[in-house]
Amino acid sequence: MPLTLTLFLLAADAAHSLGPILLALLVVFVAAKLSAELFERLGQPAVVGEILAGVLIGPQVLGWVDPAQVPVLPVLAELGVLFLLFSVGLETRPSELRRVGAPALLAAVGGVIVPFAFGYGLMLLVGVGQIPALFIGGAMVATSVGITARVLGRLGLLNAEPSRIVLGAAILDDILGLLLLAVISSFARGSVNLVQIGLTVVSSLAFVGLVLAFGGRAVGRARPVIERLQIGHALYVWAIGLCLLLAVVAGWLGVAAIIGAFLAGTALAEWSEETGLHSRVENLTEFLLPYFFVFIGIQVDLGSLSRPPVLLLCLGITLLAVLGKLLGCGLPLWNRGRALAFQVGWGMVPRGEVGIVVAQLGVSLGVLNADLFAVALFMAVATTMLAPPVVARVFRGLASEQTGGGVVKLAAAFSSELGTCHDAPCPPEVGEPARAEGQGPPVTTQAGRPEQPPVDSRIGPPSPRAPSSGGTPDR
Repeated sequence: MPLTLTLFLLAADAAHSLGPILLALLVVFVAAKLSAELFERLGQPAVVGEILAGVLIGPQVLGWVDPAQVPVLPVLAELGVLFLLFSVGLETRPSELRRVGAPALLAAVGGVIVPFAFGYGLMLLVGVGQIPALFIGGAMVATSVGITARVLGRLGLLNAEPSRIVLGAAILDDILGLLLLAVISSFARGSVNLVQIGLTVVSSLAFVGLVLAFGGRAVGRARPVIERLQIGHALYVWAIGLCLLLAVVAGWLGVAAIIGAFLAGTALAEWSEETGLHSRVENLTEFLLPYFFVFIGIQVDLGSLSRPPVLLLCLGITLLAVLGKLLGCGLPLWNRGRALAFQVGWGMVPRGEVGIVVAQLGVSLGVLNADLFAVALFMAVATTMLAPPVVARVFRGLASEQTGGGVVKLAAAFSSELGTCHDAPCPPEVGEPARAEGQGPPVTTQAGRPEQPPVDSRIGPPSPRAPSSGGTPDR
């Protein structure tokens, strides 16, 4: 057979096998965006709609998408949350994280101890063995900061103090959860290697500390070299490479890859807006992230919930998961204000993919049976769906303060597409003269026309506002 014909047949076969995968990805993407649009119009976070879209199109309901038939779906889901945390890091300067170090540490420690004790205690109370109870408690410890970051990003509050505390606590929470999971896994295998656990924790803390302390300086020194590169979009390409590199290093050290991606973003944060880097990464995130939330919904096992004892246990463990974070993260910050305590507490509630990973590890070790896995999965998905609307509500006053107040501006900040009041003052109402920020109502003359402000002869009349050099590049 001629070589050309062989290559043609191979290409045709590849295209034929790729077709169903592309169709499944199209269904996931369209379902996610339509659900997100519906929930945004209803005044609810898009995250909830995207997760419910996964439940609807997954094997449990319509059966349009089966993850076993689309092996690339989990990969896209992980990339989605990876670049979400990278995007969040681009808006987070290391100096701002260091300023909230003490409250973040308190929230992280409390957010590990209390939920673990609640989960472990309930499992023992209902007659579950020691090791399975440890794994359920471990699944309740982890926080999926990506869900909260998505909501806060929509509200434009990633630079607020409570948001910084949540992000800092989530990093420390991940390291503490890693230590706890390592101990639990060692118990399940029958041996505990304290030296290995200690080395993992020390190396993880050193990695986070070094990147936060010196990452920005290293990037600043490398910038002139990057700008002299001849390849297209050199800065963007280099930034994506740094994100993947630190994600890999984090994985080697035993920390979640998303922590490495977040730290890469913080190293680039000082000049991300100036170069338009953040807006470019957001475009990539908007494509990949729906696969992450839909994949969470697809994994929901509705069959296990049909048995009343399992359903009751699911509801009980979910209630304790919420209370555990509210008490564990909120109470240490109560002296800083009740509002801050509730904001941080609810910001740490979602378990998301992190809780699912812990539960899957328990299954792989033969520790969790199908019912207990369903309980952990229900808790992870339920907290992920419950938290975003409440986070939006408890942060509402803060959003009003930062955007100038009012439900209208909050709704504009919450919009997922082409909002008009995100980065600039909203235009005046029809018939109302424009005025500078901080001025009172316009003074009108007897003729009913607005009085023009006096012009300083030294500087002349105000010139038209020039566009910012650091604006969003053409997409």
